[in-house]
Amino acid sequence: MPQTPASLQPGDEVVTEPPAQKIVNKKATFSGLDKITGRIINFDEDIGETVQFGALRVKTDACYTRPATEAANTDAFVEVDEITLQGEVKRIFSGWMYAASPGLHGVEHPIYDIWLTDCKEPQQTIATAAPDPATKPAAPPPPAQKKAAPKQAVQQRPPQPLPPIQQQQPAPPPPPEQRPGLFGIPGFGR
Repeated sequence: MPQTPASLQPGDEVVTEPPAQKIVNKKATFSGLDKITGRIINFDEDIGETVQFGALRVKTDACYTRPATEAANTDAFVEVDEITLQGEVKRIFSGWMYAASPGLHGVEHPIYDIWLTDCKEPQQTIATAAPDPATKPAAPPPPAQKKAAPKQAVQQRPPQPLPPIQQQQPAPPPPPEQRPGLFGIPGFGR
């Protein structure tokens, strides 16, 4: 007998969402922080292009966004290499970056931070079929003739000026409460 999850009952309908559509983009936008100077630089790079930021080389292999009808989810596959003082190239990051969570898979470097901010220039991913020249498109139906309702004259009153604003004085504080003193005598023992 197959196992069913405890939350499903016989007759329950299981609905699964279609997979999210990805829009392929031609450019990726990054921000880079130089931790020494505190300066943030924004830069764009074409997919497949390598851009140098300080001692880092950034190459984006893919950059995806989602349609406006879906939850925003911008991600890119990025490779970051460090050029050492000896001129050696050392790969310090290779993986997916997410614009919504820059710290999730970020570049770990003592001097520089780089994070994905956006993807730009979406490629046309939906192909439209060319119309068949043998078939004529259906003519749109003629617009319905409506009788215009006669306009009624409405007499409008001129706007009345508002009464002047009166400033309210705060209410006076209540008189101090007379409490009995020591032995029930007012003022005694204070």
